[in-house]
Amino acid sequence: MTENDYGVWAPRATKVELVLADQNGRAEHPMTVDGDGWWRPADGVEWMPGVDYGYLLDGEGPYPDPRSRRQPEGVHGLSRTDDPSAYEWQDGDWTGLPIDSAEIYELHVGTFTPEGTLAAASAPDKLEHLRSIGVTHIELLPVNGFNGTHNWGYDGVAWFTVHEGYGGPDAYRRFVDACHAAGLAVIQDVVYNHLGPSGNYLPLYGPYLSDAHKNTWGVSVNLDQEGSAEVRRFILDNAQMWLRDYHVDGLRLDAVHALVDDSPTHLLAELAAEADALSASTGVKRLVVAESDLNDPVMFLPRDGDPRAADAQGTGYGLDGQWSDDFHHAVHVNLTGETAGYYADFDSVGALAKVLTRGFFHDGTYSSFREKEHGVQLDRATTAPWRLVVASQNHDQIGNRATGDRITATLEPDRLAIAAALTLLGPFTPMLFMGEEWGASTPWQFFTSHPEPDLGEATAKGRIEEFSKHGWDPAIVPDPQDPATFENSKLDWSELEEPSHAGMLEVYRRLAAIRRTLPAGSSLTLADVNVEFDEDARWLVLSRPSIVVIVNLGDARLDAGTVAQVAPLAGDVLFDSHAVLHGPSATTPDEAAGRPAGVAPRSVVVARQK
Repeated sequence: MTENDYGVWAPRATKVELVLADQNGRAEHPMTVDGDGWWRPADGVEWMPGVDYGYLLDGEGPYPDPRSRRQPEGVHGLSRTDDPSAYEWQDGDWTGLPIDSAEIYELHVGTFTPEGTLAAASAPDKLEHLRSIGVTHIELLPVNGFNGTHNWGYDGVAWFTVHEGYGGPDAYRRFVDACHAAGLAVIQDVVYNHLGPSGNYLPLYGPYLSDAHKNTWGVSVNLDQEGSAEVRRFILDNAQMWLRDYHVDGLRLDAVHALVDDSPTHLLAELAAEADALSASTGVKRLVVAESDLNDPVMFLPRDGDPRAADAQGTGYGLDGQWSDDFHHAVHVNLTGETAGYYADFDSVGALAKVLTRGFFHDGTYSSFREKEHGVQLDRATTAPWRLVVASQNHDQIGNRATGDRITATLEPDRLAIAAALTLLGPFTPMLFMGEEWGASTPWQFFTSHPEPDLGEATAKGRIEEFSKHGWDPAIVPDPQDPATFENSKLDWSELEEPSHAGMLEVYRRLAAIRRTLPAGSSLTLADVNVEFDEDARWLVLSRPSIVVIVNLGDARLDAGTVAQVAPLAGDVLFDSHAVLHGPSATTPDEAAGRPAGVAPRSVVVARQK
């Protein structure tokens, strides 16, 4: 269905009939096709909101609409029409928020609250909590329709819907309205690189998939083969739906390295151009950020026609930014000591220093995990570090561990505070994962609810086999189909009342308050960031305009003399993790000298730059 129209693109069918259903039964209406494979009702059926419908393809079905806005009976049921213009938006004064000073909060609707709904997630106390830790943008994990009751969201098949268990489309609109009223922007995580294993009827309609290219999930979405023009439009219209109809402020594009596109203009450049056009026409910035493991600035370098490009001759896709997993890996290894798999190359303080000053660790260097050279160097003189989104914890890095354990399961608060300081006060755009701000003890495990027994069994078996190959005891790997796995992953908000968790929350609040005082990142480049470090003593000093961050990763205290030598620009102390977590101590600032008196073991001190 297109805009208030029952039209459907089905070039693979020789006969299509529209099925309309109500309490009295269902009626079938013939459809006619044009030269482009679009079918429309032959008898001028009037479109109305709230109508259940589907399509018979060559007598089989009815199947749901590929562009369905609602699936009230699940992804295998009939679609239901929805009129986005009927909702009365309350955000007319909303002008958006800049990305160059953003603090993103990654949130899964189903596990953020006990209720697991959009309404509960947008409750005033929850939004105020996020504001108190400096959050500016809420990033929702995928909310589109999937088969079952609970899922991470990456098994979606009904891309234009909002999962009914979360509240459906009106609940989503109210969520965005509430966020905007609270001064918070919304980013929606979307998946365009694959479809889930149950309820994917797209291949019955047309060539949405192509075996010309392969990716992690098998055949690729068809972006450059026969019929790809309509598939590309399908994706672009989906992006426009979120940005225009749902007033979303931005999109996070999942695993774009799996979007294989040999077209003259890459889909990502086209998507970014349309987002920029919408921004210009509405006066509200719509941002697009990619998750990419390519370590390639092509994602955010200006594209052809981009005003940022000299003479409008661009070399990139023109997105606003991309994730940098190298930051996570460097922080994780230096705090936990884990060096298995892709962590192997990050086993040094120097690796962390390189990431902080150059954005990527692998920027043309040899990756032992990939067994080849990987990445592209960033131009330090011109690259704005805010274009890299970084996290010390996120849904992928936690949930794809065997038991879904957070770093809170292995690290004490002191080292968690170091991770928080590097994330929030480093030069990049920080992203927090829900609950990390209070050191949540709850895991975030891989969970599914496939109703099909065979699919559920295969999912559980595959998960166990995957980790068994890497030496994990199969007995400790949670069954993704067990409802307890989902329930265990829900945040426990009562932890906020416990002293240990309250102390960690105070760490995040103080760091966020410092972050709010920093100049906007629009004028900052990687060349403005300096890092000194000592591999043996395991300390690191990060200097950026306004502040100096002194990190002691070692087991010995850094005395005042050492600090004065390695951080000569450090002035008044703004934050001392040891003092916040354990009370005033020998690390109390040396007020007479106007500099830190020292840094406790496994602690971080933030000072104003002289």
